[in-house]
Amino acid sequence: MARVKYLLFTIAIAACAQTAPVPELLWPNGAPEALGSGDVDKPSITPYLAKSPNGTAVIVCPGGGYAHLAMDHEGVQIAKWLNSLGITAFVLQYRLGPKYHHPAMIDDAHRAIRTVRTRAASLHIHPDRIGIWGFSAGGHLASTAATHFDAGDPNASDPIDRAGSRPDFAILSYAVISLNSEYAHVGSRDNLLGKTPDRKLVDDLSNDQRVTAQTPPTFLFHTSADTAVPAENSVRFYLALRKAGVPAELHIFQNGPHGVGLAPTDATLSAWGGLLANWLRERGLLR
Repeated sequence: MARVKYLLFTIAIAACAQTAPVPELLWPNGAPEALGSGDVDKPSITPYLAKSPNGTAVIVCPGGGYAHLAMDHEGVQIAKWLNSLGITAFVLQYRLGPKYHHPAMIDDAHRAIRTVRTRAASLHIHPDRIGIWGFSAGGHLASTAATHFDAGDPNASDPIDRAGSRPDFAILSYAVISLNSEYAHVGSRDNLLGKTPDRKLVDDLSNDQRVTAQTPPTFLFHTSADTAVPAENSVRFYLALRKAGVPAELHIFQNGPHGVGLAPTDATLSAWGGLLANWLRERGLLR
C-alpha cells in the first residue's frame, strides 16, 4: 500500500510540471483526530515545481489567524516566487480553528516536512535543504515547527513517520511568535488553543522561549507600522536566536501594514524579497 501511495504521489508531482498544481492529501486515509470528512478536515500540500530545480524545497504556510488561509498572496504567489529562484515549493493547507486546536496544526506541518523529506530523491530535493516559510499565524506555525520537532520514529510502520520533522531553515514574515505577552495576537491564540487554554501550553507555544542551539537558521521580516502583530514578535525571536548562537537575519521596515506578502506594488517594501533571496544565496540554498 505504501508503494502504491508513493507511485501515485510521484505521478501527481510529474503531472504538476505540465498542468495546474494538484493538492496531495497528507494522510490519504484520513488525518489523525479528524472531526469530519470535508475539505477542512483533510490537510494537504500543493506542489509547485521549479523548471530548473536547485535541490532546495520550502513548505509555505499561509496566514489567516488560524481561522482561514490567505492562499493567494501568502501561498500561490509565494510558491511561484520561490519557483523563479529554482526552489520547489509546497503550499500547506493545515487544519484551522475554532474547529481544530493544537496539536492538529503542528501535526500537519510536521507531516508535510516528513513527506517531502521521505520523497526528496524522486523530487530532486536535498533532504537537508527543506525549509518552512510562514506568514502571520502561519509564521507562528512555522516557528513552532522550528522549535518543536523530532528525529522521527525509526520503528514506525509508515515510512513517512520515520523521517525527522526539523526544518533545515525557517522564514518568518510578520509572524505571530509570543502568546503570553502584551504582543500576543489574541485571535490567533484563541483559534489555536481555545479561549481558556492551559497556561503551560500557552508558554510552551510562545516560541521565542523555545529557541535552542538546534533551532534552524532563520530569516525574519516585519514592519514597524504593523498594528495587528507588533514587530516585537520578530524582535523577541531574533534575540532568542542570537542568544542561542543560531544564524539569523532580521529586517524591520518602517512602513507597511500587516499581511503585505511580497508587497509587489510597494516600491520600497518589495525590496524585502531581494534581501531574502540574498540570504538564501549566502546560505548556499540557491545552488
